[in-house]
Order: sequence, then structure tokens, then C-alpha cells
Amino acid sequence: MTATMPEKQTRLESILRLASVVAVVTIDDANAAVPLARALLDGGIHAIEVTLRTPAALDAIRAIAKDLQQAAIGAGTVVSAVDLDAAIAAGAKFAVSPGATDALLAAAATSALPWLPGAATASEAIALAERGYRLQKFFPAEAAGGVDYLRSLAGPLPQIRFCPTGGIRVENAQSYLRLPNVACVGGSWLTPDALVRAADWPAITALARAAAALRA
Repeated sequence: MTATMPEKQTRLESILRLASVVAVVTIDDANAAVPLARALLDGGIHAIEVTLRTPAALDAIRAIAKDLQQAAIGAGTVVSAVDLDAAIAAGAKFAVSPGATDALLAAAATSALPWLPGAATASEAIALAERGYRLQKFFPAEAAGGVDYLRSLAGPLPQIRFCPTGGIRVENAQSYLRLPNVACVGGSWLTPDALVRAADWPAITALARAAAALRA
């Protein structure tokens, strides 16, 4: 039986509450997936979004889901119903999209997987809220207006909470987290390409620990 929208939103909210930062990760080599995820877990980051931007992404999700069941592993850059189905098959616990199309909305409605759709304008946010999505990704956060724009949405749309992603760095993350309509932020700064290529897992754990210490 397909989970109801309130059930899926509740499950998604529990994932987003695991830490103030969701790690946004792009993985080129699936062999690095488990040690990378373990480094993030060791630093206190339990929600990990693997973007579907590389051929290794689904294998990476599959490996993390199998070996690190304590991780809330998600699929990011979900832009089609095919992506959503593939994410479920790989073992993802949630899915994230940069926007929302009619096809994605239809697929998500019949899927049991919690989905975080993207919005960049007030109209998009309202349209998603009308469908029951009180949790939304704000993307691209910095380019779309950043902290000031999100603050302006808090008054007229208090029922919506956002996970801003795009241009978020350790230097500006706290400014977002202080907003009343921000549940968490998505950040790729926890897993710099150079550290991943060097397999410097202790350094990634240190970055994750600092991110986990950020509180809304």
C-alpha cells in the first residue's frame, strides 16, 4: 500500500532532523561510497544525499544502504520518474529534486519514498504546499535570493519549511539555520573532491563534526 502524504512528510521530517546539515555528495567511484559515508557518520552527519550525476551514483547508494543501515541515504538530482524508481530499487530512504514537474509529482504521489521537491519562487512553493508538501528544497539558494528571500517567505508561508541548497558554505550556513522556516541546509562542502580523491576520511570526519555542531 502506498504511504499517505502525511506519513511520507513525517518520515522525511525525521530524516531532516538528524542534523542541521544534509551532506550532498557526488561520487565518481562506488568503491569510495562506504568509507565516505562512514566518515560522515563518524562526524555526526547521518543524512546523506548522493546526487544522481555520475554513473556510480546508484551503486554508491546501494552499497551504503547495504553496509551502513544507520545512515539515512538519499538520492539527489532526481529529475524523472525513472530516477525515482531507480532510487527506490537502490535502497534510498528519501529522494531530492531541484524542482518539480507534473511527471515527478505524479510519480511521487504513488511512490512510498519520501520526496523533497525543489522550489525557487513563492508561486512554486505555494503550488507544492497545495499538494501537501510542507517540506521543500529551496534551490539554488544563494542564486535565488539567499537568506533575505527565505526570510521574506516566512511571513506569508509559515507552514512551509525549507532545506536550502546551492551555494551553502560553512561560512553562511548558520545564517540560514537561524531562519524560522529553515529545517536544515544541504551542503557539499563536507566532501571536497580533493579529500575524496585522497581518501582522507579523517579530514572529512572533521568537516562533518563541525557541520553537525551547527544548530538551527
